[in-house]
Amino acid sequence: MQGELQRIVDAVAAHAGRPALIEDRRQRVVVYSEQTGVVDEVRRASILRRQTAPEVIAWLREFGIMDAREPVRIPSCRELDLLPRICVPIRHHDLLLGFVWFIDPDGTMADVDIEATGLLKELSLALYRENLLGELSAQSETEAARTLLAESPETRDQAVRALLEAGMIAGDGPTTALVAHLVPPRHQVPDEGARIALEQSLVAARRRLGTREALHMVRHDHGVLLLAAGPAAGRPTPEATARQLDDDLQQVTRSFGSVERTVVGVGRTRSRLVDAVESYSEALHAARVGAQLPTLGRVVSWSGLGIYRVLSRLKDGHLDVADVHPGLARMLRGPGHLALLATLERYLDLAGNAHATAAELRLHRTTLYYRLQRVEELADTDLKDGNERLCLHLALKLARLTGRYRPDD
Repeated sequence: MQGELQRIVDAVAAHAGRPALIEDRRQRVVVYSEQTGVVDEVRRASILRRQTAPEVIAWLREFGIMDAREPVRIPSCRELDLLPRICVPIRHHDLLLGFVWFIDPDGTMADVDIEATGLLKELSLALYRENLLGELSAQSETEAARTLLAESPETRDQAVRALLEAGMIAGDGPTTALVAHLVPPRHQVPDEGARIALEQSLVAARRRLGTREALHMVRHDHGVLLLAAGPAAGRPTPEATARQLDDDLQQVTRSFGSVERTVVGVGRTRSRLVDAVESYSEALHAARVGAQLPTLGRVVSWSGLGIYRVLSRLKDGHLDVADVHPGLARMLRGPGHLALLATLERYLDLAGNAHATAAELRLHRTTLYYRLQRVEELADTDLKDGNERLCLHLALKLARLTGRYRPDD
């Protein structure tokens, strides 16, 4: 199939008198002719990475290429280092299959040059056949991966058998889940370009690992990467894979205003693929805690969450700060208490060591004692009571997790 597409794109390029590049409907590079003449950085990067950068995809789609039935002229964009282009949509019975791209730096390419190729019909049939096979394989793999995260053990067993029988996965062994979370600015959601970037990063991770060593899927607010191969010589650890995935996400989402930062959660490794759902649940909780608490870093491991392992589970049960300590909840509602709360939290983090707290916060001991006394008065508490200190500490961490307490903003 690839040989047939190469023959067609070479013929299209020869007829048009200039290099051509073909993408599928997700704007992944399928095949391209010899690139002679003027080539811009966007074309070079697309060929090198076998995919178009998400920020370029977002910009190109502003010109209506997804709905086009006729060639679309795309102007230059200095910020993206993109020269003028002509985009020819490839359709089969009105089904969008992909695009043929020509760089047209001086605007001399006429529409008739494209329409007269006669090869576009042949190209649409070839892409349709490849798309049908690819979609069937991708749908089968995605469905099996989703079923792996189902509640029923019997359903998960069936998914594992299907993956092994189809050769989609190398074997049934130690499995670790990673969850990649795109954190938007407040009151926003990641846009379609950011979701494309997320999937591209997951696919790139699978290529590095080996496509039969991992599975991926994109859910409504996060991406999942299941590492279905245990430790081996030369194989990266789940944490190393998570760091590389996060680096990729940082690169491809940098230009998206709908993404403030990224977080990758890492679940604990399970011995069998059928238990991947347990690792996934941990990775998802770790990513969501990391989204609320930037101080934890961009890669957050479930095993390293400490008290937040408990609080993230309790949060699902709608536990409120007032349930843990009503006095602290009143302080959180009142204005101007941030310095007192931050002082209290550090004091509790340091196990009630006043000397260490004063030194770390660069406070005079008298100032520290005054602040702690004010906390006792405002929260109606006694810091000499161990149970009170425990409840205050838990309430502060829960307030951080739920976004009610943001001392770092």
